[in-house]
Amino acid sequence: MEKTVSEAIEFRRSIRKFDARKEIDTEIVKKCLKNGVLAPTSSNLQLWEFYHITNKELLTSISKICFNQPAASTAKEIVITIVRKDLWKLRANQNIDFFNSNKEVLSAKQYDQTKKYYTKAIPLVYKDFYGILSFSKFIFAYLVGIFKVMYRQLRSSDTRIVAHKSAALASQNFMISMSGFGYDTCPMEGFDSLKLKNLLRLNKKSEINMVIGCGIRSKEGVYGKRFRIPFEEVYFRK
Repeated sequence: MEKTVSEAIEFRRSIRKFDARKEIDTEIVKKCLKNGVLAPTSSNLQLWEFYHITNKELLTSISKICFNQPAASTAKEIVITIVRKDLWKLRANQNIDFFNSNKEVLSAKQYDQTKKYYTKAIPLVYKDFYGILSFSKFIFAYLVGIFKVMYRQLRSSDTRIVAHKSAALASQNFMISMSGFGYDTCPMEGFDSLKLKNLLRLNKKSEINMVIGCGIRSKEGVYGKRFRIPFEEVYFRK
């Protein structure tokens, strides 16, 4: 029986060692990835890809690239979240195609606004030429922003952060979904990104957002009680 959302969030821990005796269902992991892509994403561009690793030899190679940390070496499967900011134009066109085939869900005004957004606003934000355009847009936004409210995240580094945030939201959706099925995960930062890109033969413009070990927890895999900064220190009501 699947857990409620609150139960899944409470159950989720970053598991550092998985139980070698317990297998997981690959189809359930895939189902959780489908839940992952339902996460909110900036401008609905969905600038992500997910590599679901089940091949034993590949798992071993990835474990070495992750410094053989237990969360990788004991994982039954691994999911790697990839950021593809370079696909912004394709994704914008896919959104336009979707709305063109579903015009009945929008009013004429909404449709015109949506089309302008993907044909004008998105290229304005994402289009660049060796960093020159993004810097020029940043200066323009700074000057205009002196006099009025202005969107300022126009540099290439800004849009890169935006893409990674969206990918992280999808990864979190995936991990909570895994918890809902009683499965465990561990998002890992420790890995050689260049070697991993080469191993997976990723596009040169791809960026690895997260490597997530998957399995079922062992007792040693839970490092004590959960610690969180007191809520009062991080919650501000205005």
